[in-house]
This record gives sequence, structure tokens and C-alpha cells, in this order.
Amino acid sequence: MAERRLRRLLSLPEVLMLGIAGTVAAEIFVLTGHVAGMVGPASVIVLVAIGLLSVAVALNYAELATAFPVTGGALTYVREGYGPGLLSFLVGSIDCLSSAFYAALSAVGFGYSLQLFLPWIPAVPVAIVTAGVFTFLNILGVSKVGRVQLVLGGVLLGLLGVYIVAGLVGPQGFSWQTFLPEGRLFVHRGAWGNVAPMLAAMALIFNAFVGYEIIADDAEEVQDYGRVIPRGILISLAAITLVYVLVTLVTLGTISWHELAGSRLAMADAAARFLPRWGAPLVGLAGIIATLTSVNTAMLAATREALTLSRMGAWPRFMSRLGRLRTPYMASLAVGGAVAVVAAIGVVEFLSYISSSGYLFVVFWASLAMVRLRRTRPDLPRPFRAPWFPWTAYVAAGLCAVVVMFTDWRALLFGGGLLALLTAGYLLRPALERFAAGRVRVAPAVHDRILLPVANPNTALGLARLATTLAERIPGTVVSTLSVVSRPGPRRPSGNGHAPAAGNRPVLIDRLGQRQQALLRQVAEEVQGHNVPYYGEVRVASRVAEGIIQEVAESGNVRLLLMGWPGPMELGTLRENPVAEVLAEARCDVAVFLNRDIGSMRRILMPFGGGVHSRLALRLASQLAEEARAQLVVLRCLCDPPAGAGDSRTEEMHDELLLVREELEALFGRVPPHVSMRVARSESVPEGVLQELAEHPYDLVVMGAAVASTLQTDLFGSMTDSIAEQIPCSVLLVRHHEPVVVNWVRRRVKQAIVTQ
Repeated sequence: MAERRLRRLLSLPEVLMLGIAGTVAAEIFVLTGHVAGMVGPASVIVLVAIGLLSVAVALNYAELATAFPVTGGALTYVREGYGPGLLSFLVGSIDCLSSAFYAALSAVGFGYSLQLFLPWIPAVPVAIVTAGVFTFLNILGVSKVGRVQLVLGGVLLGLLGVYIVAGLVGPQGFSWQTFLPEGRLFVHRGAWGNVAPMLAAMALIFNAFVGYEIIADDAEEVQDYGRVIPRGILISLAAITLVYVLVTLVTLGTISWHELAGSRLAMADAAARFLPRWGAPLVGLAGIIATLTSVNTAMLAATREALTLSRMGAWPRFMSRLGRLRTPYMASLAVGGAVAVVAAIGVVEFLSYISSSGYLFVVFWASLAMVRLRRTRPDLPRPFRAPWFPWTAYVAAGLCAVVVMFTDWRALLFGGGLLALLTAGYLLRPALERFAAGRVRVAPAVHDRILLPVANPNTALGLARLATTLAERIPGTVVSTLSVVSRPGPRRPSGNGHAPAAGNRPVLIDRLGQRQQALLRQVAEEVQGHNVPYYGEVRVASRVAEGIIQEVAESGNVRLLLMGWPGPMELGTLRENPVAEVLAEARCDVAVFLNRDIGSMRRILMPFGGGVHSRLALRLASQLAEEARAQLVVLRCLCDPPAGAGDSRTEEMHDELLLVREELEALFGRVPPHVSMRVARSESVPEGVLQELAEHPYDLVVMGAAVASTLQTDLFGSMTDSIAEQIPCSVLLVRHHEPVVVNWVRRRVKQAIVTQ
């Protein structure tokens, strides 16, 4: 099955800034002193060596990313080379977790760095808010992420440029005598005495060079990928190496490496020498921005890796869903939540070991996958072919192996434990799924209710037929009616505020009119004739809506409240209508039925707009269609002027069709055989729905509430209400219940997305 693809929105400048600014992270600010303490002035040689050796990795990634210009990076390459088995699962999972926890580490680092200027601000809450902000950016789309990175990266490189220039030309800055206080580059005795600490230093800072991997991870969103990706990766690596070398040269040329050995403030101390008044704040600000760019790129990488893992079925399927903007909003929310939780529980430093061991594991297997793909798929289109193959792949894999030998044992231990845990989960997953499926099959039925407030003889039997059809598709569901008896005079509640006890039930029934009792008998006969569990309720209340709301609140088992359509209403009386009051107060799903002589249901139309209300409507429409053996047509309306044509419009319609398919698969696990999908273009949703009804006969239309519903001007949203009034057949309007705060946040987020 075809997958919905992300939009190619990233240009070369944005790709470069993702690669450069996303790589220049906090390591350069805190590790310069540590490396100086290990190898002295040879720190510059270490950086140059890593940069040159990393060219092999960069060339490999440039070829692989242009051959497979989709999300996932190393996961995609290993899966294509070795198949979708355990190895690809481990590579993808480690890559995703590495990025996610690095984002959490950077977010907490941002919180602590901010305390340099705002010492009273709490670091952990700031980190959580930071994760939320960048999650929202990912939901809005990669173009927003790219623009933010362009701004932040530009400022960061500008500040580092000031540091380098001021350090090189300032009178208190760089000098060769300070850089080489002993007149030699290597400070240890013997060849191995210098090589061993240099290799250990390379292991310490190797991760500070692999940030350009984000370009390969996000290849699906890069414009002109055959040209932009290789340039972006190679230019990023060259720029990173140049910046690191110059920064280290200035730092060790301003203050002797003897003084800086082990210091976490090497750059700040050096800046205070050649920029006495504002050098330290400048470095502090650069460090703050570096943590933000790291959060931005790490979360982008983790989101795209989670999306790919979900697409291949290794991670939960819901993470592969794309929103209206064709962005992986579910993967973004999942990754953002994980980053926020890790930042909040305070184990970030421990989990950051994934960054040192995880990236080595990922790069090693990606390099070997390139060798295998060249052999097994020689005819694969490769817009960019790495020169000097196969040496580039072997050098990259060998570099990872050497770095592992000198990596901190805690990082290796943690990485090994994580691999063992993931392997166990992968191998045990089939057994766990079978166990869970068995538990679901033997679970007792839950006696939820479909509640029918019965008062209007014009709608009662139609409501009963719908409720019966739904109950037959949901085992254990009971249909119950509710009759509300008005309370004369002022309200005198019982001690517990509930309706009169069951012993008073005959009295309450006697207070129902003969017409109401006859109507209840007709409804009971309709329901019981289909062998569906049924019982009736009578409640005393001052108003009908009050009785319905009390019944829903006190029973706690109402699965669906099914009511009749109140008909056209004026704005001044809308809020006093029982349906409007129930929609505002009842804490359950509500469906309102507009009955236009519905008979047998042969064709059902469900206009799908997306969102929680549409998903509930889709589920109910499918249940009705399956029980009635009817055909359900899910209609997706694209609202734009009819002018224009071409491949872009065809691609957009195909993408919308895939969106509907994704929703169906998310709800039912597959596209049910009784469901067909259709995409139509129209100037508005009402016009698209009415046009479909004019061209094809339907017996019922099921619609979810519109986002704009306020209950001050409409019931289900002005658009939904207007369609219902014009539709010639019966209509079922649906509203999913959600807490007020969740509803408010979701609507504000959706409105913000729509305005983009």
C-alpha cells in the first residue's frame, strides 16, 4: 500500500543550517578544556583527524540518502540492505532513542544555561516547556523547524564568528607562544603515549561531528534531494570542522592548555581575556542558542525515525499518521512527550550515554549496509555515488570500531543493556500479542448503554431503530429509554440529590401521560423485537435537559446519548433548547438524529473532515453500515477554487485519499469491505456534500461536529448545522465528549495550524 509522503520544503540554506547549527552543540563549549587536558595543543590535530575521517561517513550518507530519499536515515538503509528484521529494528530504535534523549539533555542544558542570565528560573520546567515548543513546531511542519533553525543557527554562527575574529586579532587573544608553551605540539612521551590519548579524545568528541546525519534522516522533506543532500552533508561537515578547529585554536592560544585542563568554562575564560567586558556573556549566549539548535534538530530526527519505525510496523502504527499539513503529528507528540518526561524525571545525564554508544552502533551498520546494497542492488538509481568505494564504507565502520575501544565503559555498558532489552522486546512481542488477544477474547462484555430520551413521537421510533442497529454490533450494549417527569413547584431534592427511589417508580409511571406510555411501549417493542437488551428509566426533574444530564452523570455507563433533532431555532432561544443544553453539559458522546422517513439503509454517506468528532462519526457509520449490510461512502472534500489543474492537484487528491485510508486502518485495522472512499473538490464542504447527494442516492448521512461549534451560535458548528438543514435524506450528527480543557487546547492548536 502506498504511504502518504512528507512535503519537500527544505531548501539548501535550511538544510545547511540544520546540519551545521544542529551539530555545533554544547560539547564544544564544555569539552574543549577536557580535550586540552588529555592531549594539549594536539587538540587541533584531533579535530582535524575526526573531520577528515568523517568524510568517509559523510560520503556514505550522501549516497544512501539520495538513493533512498525518505525518512529514517540509517534505519532505512539497514532495512533495505539486511531486510526488516531484528537488526533494522535495533538500528532504528537506537537511533530514535539516541536523538530523543539527546534532545532531553539539550533541553535541560538550555534550562541551566539560562540561569546564567536569569538565576531564579527553574531549569526542569523550562526544559519541559522547551520540549513542548519544539513539538508544536514539528507539528506545524518542517518548514517552520527549518526557519527557526535558520535564525538560531545564524545567530549562533555569528557569535562564534565574533569569538574567533576577536580572539585572532585582539591584543589579548591568540599567540603562538601561549598555544605552544613548551614549543611542541605533542605533550606526551613516545608515539603510543601520544596516540592513545588522542584516540581517547576522539572517542570523547566524535558525537560532536555527526549532527549532519539529520539531513539524511529528513531526506523525504528536502527539495531537489539529488543535489541538495550531498552538498548539505559535505558543506556542513567542512564548516563544522573549520569552526571547531578555529574555536579550539583561539581558546588554547589565549590561555595555556595547562590552565584550561579539565575546565568546563574554557571558552568563557578565554573570551574574558580578549573581550573583558562582554566576552563571557557572549559565550554564554552562544551556548544557550547551541542547546536550542540541538533540541530542534534532535527532535526532528527522532520524530522522523519514529515515523519510519511505525511505517514498517516495528513501533505502534498510530505514529505513522500524518495530519492535514502532511506532518507526522502523532510521532511528534509521542517524541515530545518522551523528551518532556525524561527531562522531568531527572535521569537525563544517565540516558545521554545513548548518544555516545548509540550513534556508533548506528553509523557502523549504516556503513556496512552500503557495501551490501552496492553488491545486491547494483542497478539502484544513485543520484550521488561515493568516490573511493568501498574504502569509504570500511573506513567509516573501522572508525566506529576504534572509537568504541576508547569509549567510556559506562556508555558501552548502558548501550549493551539497551540492546539486550530491545532484543528481548522484539523476540517476545509475538507471544505478548497473542496473550493480549486471548485476554481480549475472554474478557466479559461491558454493559454500556445507548440512552434514548423519549418524548417526541415523530423521532422516537427512528431513534429506536438506530439504537438497535448499533447495539446489535456492540456485544453487551443495552438500549434504555428515559422519560423525564416535570417537578411541580420549587425543587425539593432528596437527601442525596438523586431521583426518587425505585419504590416510587409506579407513582412516576402513573404521572406519565397515556400518549407517553403508549410511545414507550412502541419503542420497547421495536427494540425487543431485535433481541436487544432493553429497559426503561423515569426521572423527575424541573427540565427535560436537567433530567438527561443527571441520568448521564449518575449512571456513569452511557456509551452514547441518542436524541432527536430540535429543528431550526433562532439565536435568542438556542441556549434554552434541551439539545443545546445537553451538548454543553452531558459528559458522554452525543448523537442527534434528523429523521426524514428513514427506511432500509442501503447507502450511507460520511463526510470526513478529520478530528475526534469525525472519527466517532466514522465508527458509528461503519457499525450501522455493517449491521444493515449497506455501503458506506467516506467523502473527503477539498475546498479550493476549481481553477487550475496538473500533477500537483492530482497528487494532492491522492494524498487526501491516503489520509482517509490511514484513518480507516487506524480505527479498524484495515479498510472494511463495506467501505469505499472518495475525494471531491468543491468551493466549500457544504457544496461538496450536496453535490455528492445530488449525483448519488443515499439513505443516511453521518457527520461529526465542526471545530467551530460554540453553542452560542450553533449546535454542531455553523457549517454542520447548515448542511443538515439542506440534506434531503436522514442525518445523524455526532459529537465526541472530551474534557473542557482538552477541547479548548485542541481547538486552539487546530486553529493555529489552519492559519499557517
